[in-house]
Amino acid sequence: MAARENVSVGIIGMGDMGKMYARAIAAAGWSVNACDREEKFEGLKKEFSQTENIHIYANGHLVSRISDYIMYFVEAEVLDAVIAAYGPSTKLGAIVGGQTSCKAQEVKIFEKYVPPDVDIVSCHSLHGPTVNPAGQPLVIIRQRASDESFKLVEDILSCFRSKLVYLSAEEHDRITADTQAVTHAAFLSMGTAWTANNQFPWEVTRWQGGIENVKINLTLRIYSNKWHVYAGLAILNPAAQQQIRQYATSATELFKLILEGKKEELSRRIRSAGEFVFGKHKDQELLLRDDILDKFSLSGVPLHERKPNSHLSLLAMVDCWHKCNIVPYDHIICSTPLFRLWLGATEYLFRQPELLDDCLRFAMEDETFRSDDLEFTFAARGWSDTVSFGDFNAYKERFEKPQEYFAPRFEDATKVGNQMIRTILERTADMEKARSKE
Repeated sequence: MAARENVSVGIIGMGDMGKMYARAIAAAGWSVNACDREEKFEGLKKEFSQTENIHIYANGHLVSRISDYIMYFVEAEVLDAVIAAYGPSTKLGAIVGGQTSCKAQEVKIFEKYVPPDVDIVSCHSLHGPTVNPAGQPLVIIRQRASDESFKLVEDILSCFRSKLVYLSAEEHDRITADTQAVTHAAFLSMGTAWTANNQFPWEVTRWQGGIENVKINLTLRIYSNKWHVYAGLAILNPAAQQQIRQYATSATELFKLILEGKKEELSRRIRSAGEFVFGKHKDQELLLRDDILDKFSLSGVPLHERKPNSHLSLLAMVDCWHKCNIVPYDHIICSTPLFRLWLGATEYLFRQPELLDDCLRFAMEDETFRSDDLEFTFAARGWSDTVSFGDFNAYKERFEKPQEYFAPRFEDATKVGNQMIRTILERTADMEKARSKE
């Protein structure tokens, strides 16, 4: 859709996602007015001095008073204060929206602070700033808007070539909790456990190959981002808090069954959870295969040197979905690339009976991973407690220790992670096309 003359887009908050939006919208021909904190003004002016259609301003008042659609790209923790400051300056008849992952809270803040003559249309790109948005889900939430305003937002966002998904704020928050909250908790817990054990997992033979590549690359991918990207969803979304708590409970209870040697009880519980989650999808082709997974190693260790794994993180994931009555396939249209990879890892284990049998037997009979699983259980419970306390500073401190530990490998992990995501997205598209022809 061609840009309309005399229509400008405001971006308040020029972090990684704000910059990605600003560049894409400007490249599509729209005029973009952007700002961040005032101390960043000169740096942003220099950075975008040669970028056509992007105009940098000192603060959100100046952006709000001249822009027709203003998007806020700020941390959920400070959203209330930022909109309270700049919302009253919104141009008469303009549209506002945000990019936080907790939309129910976001729209309430807009309704509280922006004038009644301003429309509210929010959005949420379900991917990070380094992922190509083409074909990815882009949620649009029409809180209050005329048909003309809503059409303008659709026209502006069409430049991303994403799959538009129309939801209410409440629907969005429930689905993002179901697809993202526990996924993030699992990877955060793995990173915390590896840090506690002073392990770089790609250097340890037992952590290499197959779905271990998914665990390692995506854990490093999460920790290479900013902590607030995950904190808002976890702390401010009540459904997310409950699911993260259940994940910690599942990990703890399963680990206790392993320690107590209750093989039959563990097997019954795991297989019941697997049937609930994967029962209706037994005949579908697996998203992940060995030939795909083995391409994305950070170590290059040969296949014959790899060892089995108790896969407590995956067992706890499926048990958690079962306990929370979540069938992850129900939300696949609204899923992130990271979630699709994690779902692919769980189905890789659970839909291959021999592999699941080996996993359960190994968990019971071999103590190779006992110390790792102990630290993982501690980590899962620690993250659950941090989220339950609702303390953003505690979340930040807990996040930054593993982040610092793994930082030297972020560049390699990001490259491999991007390749992995690109391969999986292409494979997902091919599988969807094949199914549509059946």
